Amino acid sequence: MDTNIQISYQEKALELLKKDAEKIAQLIKVQMDNLMMPQCPLYEEVLDTQMFGLSREIDFAVKLGLIEKSEGKELVASLEKELSVLHEVHTKK
Repeated sequence: MDTNIQISYQEKALELLKKDAEKIAQLIKVQMDNLMMPQCPLYEEVLDTQMFGLSREIDFAVKLGLIEKSEGKELVASLEKELSVLHEVHTKK
C-alpha cells in the first residue's frame, strides 16, 4: 500500500477514536449534570459499555496496523483521567 495512503488511514483512525472518546466524555458529563449520580448502577453500566466499546475499536485499529498499541492505551488513559476529574467535580457539589 502507498505510504501516503497508509499514513492518511492512520491519521483518520486516530482522529475517529479521539472523537469517540470525546463523545463518551460528553455523554458522561451530561449524565452527571442532569440525570444521575456516579454511584447509580445505570451510570456505571453506561460508562462500562462505552469504555468497552472504545477499547474494542482501539483493538481493531491496532490489529489493522492503523495505530500503535501505545497510542490506544494513551487515549484510554486520557479519557479515564478526564472522567475521573468529572467524577471528582460532581461529587464535590
